[in-house]
Amino acid sequence: MSLILPGLEIAPEATPLDDARVQLADAVSVLGYDEGIYQLLSTPRREMTVSVPLRMDDGSSRLYIGHRVQHNFSRGPAKGGLRYSPGVNLDEVRALAMWMTWKCALLDVPYGGAKGGINIDPRQHSKAELERVTRRYTSEILPIIGPERDIPAPDIGTDEQTMAWIMDTYSVNKGYTVPGIVTGKPISLGGSHGRASATSRGVTHIALAALAHRGIRAEGASAAVQGFGKVGHDASLFLAEAGVRVVGISDQYGAIYNQRGLDVPALSAFVRETGSVVGFPGSEVIDGTALLELDVDLLVPAAVEGVLHEGNASRVQATVIVEGANGPTSPVADRIFEANGILVVPDILANAGGVIVSYFEWVQANQAYWWNAEEVEDKLAQRMLAAWRQVVDYAAKRELTLRAAATILAVERVAEAHLIRGLYP
Repeated sequence: MSLILPGLEIAPEATPLDDARVQLADAVSVLGYDEGIYQLLSTPRREMTVSVPLRMDDGSSRLYIGHRVQHNFSRGPAKGGLRYSPGVNLDEVRALAMWMTWKCALLDVPYGGAKGGINIDPRQHSKAELERVTRRYTSEILPIIGPERDIPAPDIGTDEQTMAWIMDTYSVNKGYTVPGIVTGKPISLGGSHGRASATSRGVTHIALAALAHRGIRAEGASAAVQGFGKVGHDASLFLAEAGVRVVGISDQYGAIYNQRGLDVPALSAFVRETGSVVGFPGSEVIDGTALLELDVDLLVPAAVEGVLHEGNASRVQATVIVEGANGPTSPVADRIFEANGILVVPDILANAGGVIVSYFEWVQANQAYWWNAEEVEDKLAQRMLAAWRQVVDYAAKRELTLRAAATILAVERVAEAHLIRGLYP
């Protein structure tokens, strides 16, 4: 049963926000909520768009546009990444903030969802220029962020250095050090062990569980990973360590394939030297889109949104898809995968490792007491696998897809918190 509200018809080229709203509408319909609840949950609580002027190293000036969207506060302060990408736009940030709300609720982390971004290509700027643009953006959104309000984290195009600049800018304005303003910081500034690889570790835990759920042994199973960045790089390494044969990997420059399996540690060293997976010895170059259609046991889309859609879904041959990226699968593709018997583990579960360890980092910062790497990894595995079992059980009992089950569970928790709190005034 589906709730299709005005303006929710899926466009021929649906945006991530369209997809997010369709997923929400389906969950609202199953839960029996009215249109008022849908409107409340589909609309961000707060948005800020800012001009970000940048003084270039040569003395010239440029202007960039930045956004921060806070989708929901019903279960706690907003939480979400900050991305630097030339593709950033307000609707994309809105969709990502909504997915973050569901992710936090599903993993029972006491946050609402947020997201931020600047429409900038960080590869075209020096470190000094990126520092200036980060500090200016932070100063512009200063009124709406804080450890009790909204806690940014790294995303595409940003890293722990970016978080250090945000922390310092915020702290200077407050007059004292505030380590809880961001997560994903360097360890030396109060970051958590395991945060840098947390999303990838979470993806791996879920991927191995999903393979086992389908009766596929990890040892010797085949996998393709789209994206060799923050998530895909470490996920490929962890999968290979678990015995999975990673046969295909892509990045923004192209894709490579070896049926016998790629030497992922050697590929990692090669990319550090050359900047791309293309040209790795012992591999053949394939089209980037063809990687998504390889005959493999496991496909991990770990790059950007919307890569699995109506145009290519019928050609996807993977047995299991584990979403390392946010929103890689359109609603139409979801239906095709369900009809073809492909198990899809949704992003709000599969890539939630980052927000879990971000929560751990925030807790540690607030307590001024830090855990060791083994403690963090153990707690991460427990939270990820507990959520996996809950979603699988819920889906089985109600004959739902894993995405529908995960979204319904998350939406119900957020709506319940909202209804219990009530409306003010």
